[in-house]
Amino acid sequence: MAKHMNIMTVLRREQLSPHFVRLYLGGDDFDDFTPDGDRGTWDTDLYIKIAFGPDGAPFQGDVDRKQMRLMPAAEQPVLRTYTVRSIDVDRREIAVDFVVHGDEGIAGPWAATVEPGATVRFLGPGGGYRPAAAAPWHLLASDEAGLPAVAAALEALPDDAVAKVFIEVAGPEDEIALTAPPGTEIVWVHRGGPAGEVGDDRAGDNAPLIAAVRAAEWLDGEPHVFIHGEAQAVMHNLRAYVRKERGVGAKNASISGYWRRGRTEEGFREWKSELRAAEEAAGAAV
Repeated sequence: MAKHMNIMTVLRREQLSPHFVRLYLGGDDFDDFTPDGDRGTWDTDLYIKIAFGPDGAPFQGDVDRKQMRLMPAAEQPVLRTYTVRSIDVDRREIAVDFVVHGDEGIAGPWAATVEPGATVRFLGPGGGYRPAAAAPWHLLASDEAGLPAVAAALEALPDDAVAKVFIEVAGPEDEIALTAPPGTEIVWVHRGGPAGEVGDDRAGDNAPLIAAVRAAEWLDGEPHVFIHGEAQAVMHNLRAYVRKERGVGAKNASISGYWRRGRTEEGFREWKSELRAAEEAAGAAV
């Protein structure tokens, strides 16, 4: 049977920076959320899909994906994907970080104002990446959307790990504290404004993150790579650089878009499907 929504309660809210808000969630469904296996094996890019109603208010139903698809389109919940920053088994709570830019979007404004005691429904978790302890070195890059996963990955690295990390944010005010091994080089890349507000000269194919990663020294050995963020910058630029120019194999490269500039999450899913179909067609033609 498909899993129904996990229902948790907002325990508290923390303002990390002008554009980052962290919510702590907990409740009776915590046990259903916790991944299988030892916590030392959990994926560091775990994500959930928070459900909102068509009006933008938190969804009040309890349905699985199959039931969701059978609902009238006007009544279906709106899903917004967010990475789990951390899981605290002892306190029985999870932390989820949100990027907030005023009234933009659905989840951000909600996270900025929701009060403790509010109920949250979501699907998940999903995931697929954890830094390989035996890798000769690690390359991690992201914008704000991928930052929680990067932060979790850094905390999972062994003490002797070597890593190069590039994080693009609006400005120095959004640089948040990170915990990483001594052999980690962290470079904060400043875009000059929120991702949706800067001009095309600072986004997409011209995102400063691209130049920062390409200019970085490439160390010996094949790295384990995690690059996630805006799709045009990541999938049309950095993925080609890492996979084709640097020759990193698919098994060592977790590279994908988390969002696409100018599109809602629904529009982004459509774009990803179109891109996947085009890549499959191109591969079949070779």
